Amino acid sequence: MTVHPSVLEAIGNTPLIKLQSVSETTGCTILGKAEFLNPGQSVKDRAALYIIRDAEKKGLLRPGGVIVEGTAGNTGIGLTVVAKALGYRTVIVIPETQSQEKKEALKLLGAELVEVPAVPYKNPNNYVKISGRLAEQLAKIEPNGAIWANQFDNIANRQAHIETTAPEIWRDTEGKVDGFICAVGSGGTLAGTGIGLKGFNSNVKIGLVDPDGAALYEYYAHGELKSEGSSITEGIGQGRITANLEGFTPDFACRVSDAESLPYVFDLIEHEGLCLGGSSAINIAGAVKLAKELGPGHTIVTILCDYGNRYQSKLFNPEFLASKGLPVPAWLTKSSNIRVPYETAA
Repeated sequence: MTVHPSVLEAIGNTPLIKLQSVSETTGCTILGKAEFLNPGQSVKDRAALYIIRDAEKKGLLRPGGVIVEGTAGNTGIGLTVVAKALGYRTVIVIPETQSQEKKEALKLLGAELVEVPAVPYKNPNNYVKISGRLAEQLAKIEPNGAIWANQFDNIANRQAHIETTAPEIWRDTEGKVDGFICAVGSGGTLAGTGIGLKGFNSNVKIGLVDPDGAALYEYYAHGELKSEGSSITEGIGQGRITANLEGFTPDFACRVSDAESLPYVFDLIEHEGLCLGGSSAINIAGAVKLAKELGPGHTIVTILCDYGNRYQSKLFNPEFLASKGLPVPAWLTKSSNIRVPYETAA
């Protein structure tokens, strides 16, 4: 029997799950790394652990100290899980447009939540910039200090995936991995995993998949940070080259719309028992495109970022989907015709 001394040791070593339908249709083996099985239920637990441990090594955190971050939700959840286990507090700045489910999860874990209007990064009141200023203010008054996690430009994020995600994929595929692809939020998962896998085999193809509204596809494909359209996905879609992306260039880049990607997660629920979020939909759609690029017979890995129930009020809400002009699966609108038998009391 394996016994972990704390929740921290349960972060990572997530399994690979073969995605049956997309594997069959592409002739490739498409594997999803089940990051929703981390304690904080997302891939961001890895970055959270490395960011906090890095701050400890540098002497920036003392017992009872405060960790401040601007996040779409999952990094804040991961930071709070790790912080609680180590005796720290978290103050999380989140755009008010993010799902209510993630906000409630943060509150449940004990984070101090600061909701702000959603504005572009260039705006001084963007949630990331507000979190940086707030960390500076708290560092002056908190008796045990405060740090800014700064997931976008803190390369401890990328290092987490170089040291853990990539070696796990290499180990679990027995080195038989031909491609890896995922979307970008901070850039740590894509760049870190890509760098790590290239260290094992330089021929592994690393791909970027962008949702509509993000600018990296245009940058890597045509040399210009340019965005078009919008997406209901949360936590992915980047308009700049973060520190985690510096020095990294994917071998393949593509862009997919919500209308193209969402049917993949709807199908996974109905036929494969997996309930995943919108970023996983984008990743799977990207894996299909990379499979078509490489041709049949290859093994491709992507990230299954988090559970779909974190977005239930949007992603699995027929009215919300219809309002955005997005496909609504038939099973989501069906009501059960089953009637429960009962007996009246004598």
